[in-house]
Amino acid sequence: MRKIYAFFILSAFAFSCSFTKPVPKGPTASYPKATKYAEASNYIIATQGDHASKAAKKMFDLGGNAIDAAVAASYVISVERQQSTGLGGGGFMLIHFAKTKETVAVDFREVAPLASFEKMFQDGKGNVVRGRSREGIYAVGVPGLVAGLIDVHEKYGTLSRDLVMQPAIDVAENGFTLYSHFADAIERKKEYLQKSEYAKSIFFRENGTPKQVGDVLIQKDLAKVLKEIQKNGRDGFYKGWVSQSIVSESRRRRGLLTQKDFDLYKVSYREPIQGEYHGYQIFSMPPPSSGGVHVVQILNLLKSFDIKKHGPYSPYSIHHTSAAMQIAFADRAKLLGDSDFVDVPVEALLSQSYAQQSAKSIGSMTARVSDPSDGGQLKEGSNETTHFSIMDREGNVVASTQTINFGLGAGIVVPGTGIVLNNEMDDFTAKPGEPNGFGAIGGVPNAIVAGKRPLSSMTPTLVLQEGKPVLALGSPNGTRIISCVLLTMLNHLEYGMNLWDAVSALRYHHQWFPDEIRVEDPGFSPKLTKSLESIGYRVNQNSYDCRVQAVGQKGDR
Repeated sequence: MRKIYAFFILSAFAFSCSFTKPVPKGPTASYPKATKYAEASNYIIATQGDHASKAAKKMFDLGGNAIDAAVAASYVISVERQQSTGLGGGGFMLIHFAKTKETVAVDFREVAPLASFEKMFQDGKGNVVRGRSREGIYAVGVPGLVAGLIDVHEKYGTLSRDLVMQPAIDVAENGFTLYSHFADAIERKKEYLQKSEYAKSIFFRENGTPKQVGDVLIQKDLAKVLKEIQKNGRDGFYKGWVSQSIVSESRRRRGLLTQKDFDLYKVSYREPIQGEYHGYQIFSMPPPSSGGVHVVQILNLLKSFDIKKHGPYSPYSIHHTSAAMQIAFADRAKLLGDSDFVDVPVEALLSQSYAQQSAKSIGSMTARVSDPSDGGQLKEGSNETTHFSIMDREGNVVASTQTINFGLGAGIVVPGTGIVLNNEMDDFTAKPGEPNGFGAIGGVPNAIVAGKRPLSSMTPTLVLQEGKPVLALGSPNGTRIISCVLLTMLNHLEYGMNLWDAVSALRYHHQWFPDEIRVEDPGFSPKLTKSLESIGYRVNQNSYDCRVQAVGQKGDR
């Protein structure tokens, strides 16, 4: 029997499993207390929430499949990690079906309201108005999460909607103990949240201060919304009092959302991005995600270099991997957008000829120079968003990344619903050549158009070998998602690390502009930093940690 194994952050559950704690080899990121590892024979669940993992486990125990488990986990994590995702957001999901060998990509990304226009974040002189795309009602895209979960569950689930949604309702009604990541998000957003008495009633103490670690967060109104969805499915969110409440709040704030936006929202089923790396088949998310394209693009490019010989933390490997990231992110800025609206040259970007051409441009051990005329400054951004990976013994796999973008989204909590609205409009290009909140340079293909989906870095990814899944992974963390997923894959598939080491290992990031390598705490060693600086790199030892969620299989049947 093939053994399933998992590495994940915060929580996981597995039937007939043994919990172990291997000793990581090599440099590791600075989050050992949040790290867990498990092995199991029947199924494995990796999420960022204890309650979410328990909900997924319950679905398996009730005889449900991986889809039931994923949908239950998603609804719960929309309560448990409402600073990162939620009913007011959206996401992507990859599903692999063992029986048919089919892999599908599900896109329930937010869309620009019908009243959106290209220069909506610019002033009369054409200058970008800072903050308008990140806080307030203009920042909000039409939510897609509920439509995605309802659609996926109706197509592929086996348990009733009542069963898969009840755990989320229970968590919302009974509450949970606030943890540091959530409390920190409230603290960072407090100046905006406290403008709303309703938001304060949820996220602040009675004395008017933000809730702290250890406080219990109960969300009765959110439970009412979940019950409405449980009873009426998609219409429970996109019609009736829930959508009317969101539209009314938008109207009160002079926003753009209308009922027609909710009526017209559609889930998209897309062909996954596919690639090959040393005998492994890679499946990842297509546009409007940039992640799948660029992970495969970088892997193609790295085939020209013997990074395995030099090891993951050699100047050689870091130089060539960083240079490949630079090339990919430059292409991202100029070429990527919603493929329903613009022609994205996916085939050309993933061609072997382009990979070889790009490899030649890297050349010797000398840092590439990014063009400063096209850039801004990299914002520290946010490590919000969430990811979960689920695999069962038959080889059915789900990898899903979901978000409201920055911590607590636009800072708007819709009265009477408890729904936190996203600020996904910041992922569009406010003005060509200008960076968004993550410092990513925006191009014309990602310009704002009514009904369009903003470019994303979310990268749910599956890896198969001889048609059988061996790895499912993803991560939060804005543009760093791409490098987090890439480096975890390289650690496991190229450098031969076990999954624990692959996820624990220290990661770095280069996104073309600004022209620097950013490294997770505790950073590169002084010797390695000096070596990289000697060939022209600027090294910034200051970056949010990734929170990779990965599951995999090992052993022979």
